[in-house]
Amino acid sequence: QLYSSSLDGSIKLWDFMDGIPIKTFAVGSKLLALYALASSEDSVFVVIPKSGERDTFQLVSVKLTKAAGQDLEAKELSVVLDGVDASPKRIAFGREGEYVAAVKEVNLQVYFFKRKQLSRFSVSAVKTKSGNNHFTCIACHPTEDCIATGHADGKIRLWRNFCHKKEYTFSTLHWHHDAVMDLAFSMEGTSLLSGGVESVLVLWHNESHCQKDFLPRLGSAIEYISMSPDGALCCTLHTDNRITIINSNLRFSKSIQGLIKSTDVKTGLVVDPRTKALVLNGEPGHLQFYCLQSDQQLFSLDILQRQYIHQAGLNQADLVKVAFSAQGKWLATVEEREEVTDPELQLKLWFYDEETQSFKLNTRINMPHEDHITDMCFRDMEELEDDSLILVTAGRDCVFKVWVMVEDTDPEAQQSVSWSCDFVGSYHNYQATNCCFSEDGSLLAVSFEETVTVWDSVTWDLKCTFCHPPGKIRNICFGRLTCSKYLIGATDYGFLCCWNLLSCTLEWSAHLNILVLQPDPLSEYIAAVSWLSKESSLFVFKPNEPRPIYIQRNLCKEKIQLAAFVPRDEPETIGSEKYLWLRRSQLFFLTDTQELMTLSTKSLEERLTPSSQQLAVEESLPVTPFSLLLGKHRRQQSQEDIDLGKLVVCNKHEQDSPAVKELLHTPAHVLPSASFLCPIFINSLLISKENKSAEEVADEVEMESEKTEDDSDEERDVTEMEQGDTSPVELLGKMTCKLSKSQEKELRKIRKMDYSWISAF
Repeated sequence: QLYSSSLDGSIKLWDFMDGIPIKTFAVGSKLLALYALASSEDSVFVVIPKSGERDTFQLVSVKLTKAAGQDLEAKELSVVLDGVDASPKRIAFGREGEYVAAVKEVNLQVYFFKRKQLSRFSVSAVKTKSGNNHFTCIACHPTEDCIATGHADGKIRLWRNFCHKKEYTFSTLHWHHDAVMDLAFSMEGTSLLSGGVESVLVLWHNESHCQKDFLPRLGSAIEYISMSPDGALCCTLHTDNRITIINSNLRFSKSIQGLIKSTDVKTGLVVDPRTKALVLNGEPGHLQFYCLQSDQQLFSLDILQRQYIHQAGLNQADLVKVAFSAQGKWLATVEEREEVTDPELQLKLWFYDEETQSFKLNTRINMPHEDHITDMCFRDMEELEDDSLILVTAGRDCVFKVWVMVEDTDPEAQQSVSWSCDFVGSYHNYQATNCCFSEDGSLLAVSFEETVTVWDSVTWDLKCTFCHPPGKIRNICFGRLTCSKYLIGATDYGFLCCWNLLSCTLEWSAHLNILVLQPDPLSEYIAAVSWLSKESSLFVFKPNEPRPIYIQRNLCKEKIQLAAFVPRDEPETIGSEKYLWLRRSQLFFLTDTQELMTLSTKSLEERLTPSSQQLAVEESLPVTPFSLLLGKHRRQQSQEDIDLGKLVVCNKHEQDSPAVKELLHTPAHVLPSASFLCPIFINSLLISKENKSAEEVADEVEMESEKTEDDSDEERDVTEMEQGDTSPVELLGKMTCKLSKSQEKELRKIRKMDYSWISAF
C-alpha cells in the first residue's frame, strides 16, 4: 500500500493500477512527515505541530478507519513521542516496528509499543574542539536492538541495552571532521554507512572502528543515504541536487544530475550563444553549462583550477562574474577571495577551441582593479574582426577599464594574441556599479552610484549623463531594434526610468521596486521583476510605451534574483496577443531558493517536439534484444530513405500507430492485456495502401482527374436539364416537383453503366 501526506492535513491511500487515490483521510493538522509500517496495516505515523507551542512537534499514531466511502475523517489520534524534530532523518523505527526512536538537540527518546515504555537518554552538551554533541541523525539496526546516532562533532554512537534506563551502553566511531549528516544500516545489519560535508561515503564493517572503507570525491556534501530493499544498491542525495547510485561493494554506478545547486549564484544567469545553455555557478570554482531541453548538464568548466576544501568558515576563492562575446568565441571570468584589507582578484579570458570543443585559457590578469569588480560586458558586435572586440569592467575602485586584444610579443607564448588595458574612465570619484553597450556597439553606458554616464566607444568621450535621485542605479540596459534610442535604468529607491538618448531627457518613470531588468536580445521587449509585500511580480514593456503589455502579479512567493531570455530554435506560434513577447525567446527565472522557473503558454507535453518525444522514449527503453532490433530497424529505414532521396519520415507511421503509443508511452503496470494489444500491433505492421509508388500515384491522379471531368460533365448535363425544365411558375416562387438527391445519384449510376453488350445482338 502507498500512502502520502500533504500540508493541508490529509492522508491519501493510492491505487497502484489506476494511479488515483482510493481514500482520503482528513487529520485536521499540518502534516510534516509520514511513516508507514508493515506490522501495523491499520495505522500510520505522522509528525504534526504541537498545538499552542511554536517550533514544537509531536509524533502521532493515526488509526485509519475501514468505513465505506472515499473521503473519511481520522478521529483516533494518539501521541507516541512529544518534542520531536520535524526532520525525517531524526526519527527511525526499530526491529520489526517494535520501537521508535527520535533525537533532538542532546536528547534521545525510545518508545516500545508492546510494553508502552518510554526511555529517555541525553549526552553532554559541552562543546568540544570539533563542535558539539548535538544529535544530527539516527538509524536503527534491522535485526538487533541497536541504535546508531550521528552528532555535530563528527562522532557516531551505537546504543545498546537501551530498554533499561540505567544499564544502557554505547560505543563510539569517529572519522568525520564535521557533522554527520545521515546514517543507514545495510539490509543484514552487518555494515553501517555514514556521510557528511567531506563528500565521502564511509562504510563501517561490523561496527568496528578499525574496519572501514571509503568512497571519496562524490562532488558535494552527502545529505541523505538510502539502501535498496535487496541491499544491492545504495543511493546518496547531495546538497548540489545530485543523486549518486553506488553498488554494494562501494563502487560508483551512476549519477543523476540536473541543475547543480550552488552555495550562491554570483555569476548571474548567462546564456551561451553557441549552445543556448544556461551558464551559472556549479561546483565550487566551476561553471556549469545546463541544457534546458534535456534537463542535463552539458559540461562543467573548471575556472579556479584549485582543490576546494570542504570546511565551514574557511575563506576560499570563488567565481563571481561571467560574460560571453556575441558569438560565444570568448569567455571572460572574474574570481575573487573576500579579504578585509587586501582582496584577491583575477580576470581570465578564455578562447573556444574548435578542435577540443572546450574553452582554453588565453590571458590571466592579476588584480585588474584595486577593489571588487561589480560588472563587465563585451561589445555586442559581429566578431568578424578582432579589432571590434572590446571588454569593459567596472569596479568599486571608482573606475571602469577597457580591455582590447593585442598581438603577443612573447616568443614562448602559445597563442598569438592576448588582452591588455586600453582605457580607464571615471566620473567624480564615484563607484562604478553597472555597464552595458548599445545594440550597435557605438555607445557605452556606465552607472556611477546615482548617475548614468554615456560614452563614445571609439573616442571614449563622455557624451551625456542622466540622474534620477534619490537612490543608486541598480540596473541599466539599452533598448533594441525600434527602441534603440532609449536607455532604461532602475534605482534601489524604487524607480524605473526611461531616458531618450536623442533629446537627452527623461521619457517616463514608474514607481516600482525593480530587482531584475532583463532585455530580450531578439525583440524590443524588456522584462522587469519587482519585489513588494513578499511577492514577486513581472512587468513586460517596450521602452517607447510606458504602459506594460503584460503584467503577472504574484508570480511566486520567493524573491526572484536573476532572469534570462533564452532564444528559441524556431519562433513559436502564439495564439494570444498577450504572449506575443514569448514568440522568439523564453524567459527563465531563478529564485533565492535556487528554483528555476519559466513562463510558457503550453503544457509540457505540447512543448515536446516529436523528435524529442522519440528521444525520450528511446532513452527510457532498457537495453534488450528487442530495443536493439528496433534501433537497428530505424537506422536501416532512415538510410534507405536517404538513399532514395526521400524525406526521412520513417518514424511517422510508428508515431501515428496507437499500438506503438500504447506500448511505449504507457506505464507497464497500467497497460491493457496482451490479447488486446496484439491485433492492433499486428495491423500496424501491415503495409498501408497509402504507401504507393510515384507511378501508381500519378496513374491514380490521372484516372481521378478523368473521372472528375466525367462527373463534372454529367453534373453539367443534369444541371442544364434541370435549368431547361424550369417553368415560369417556379420563377414566381411556387413549389414544383424536383428529383431528390438519392434519385439523382441513382440516375448517375445508370448513366455510368456499360451497355456495350447489347451490340452483340
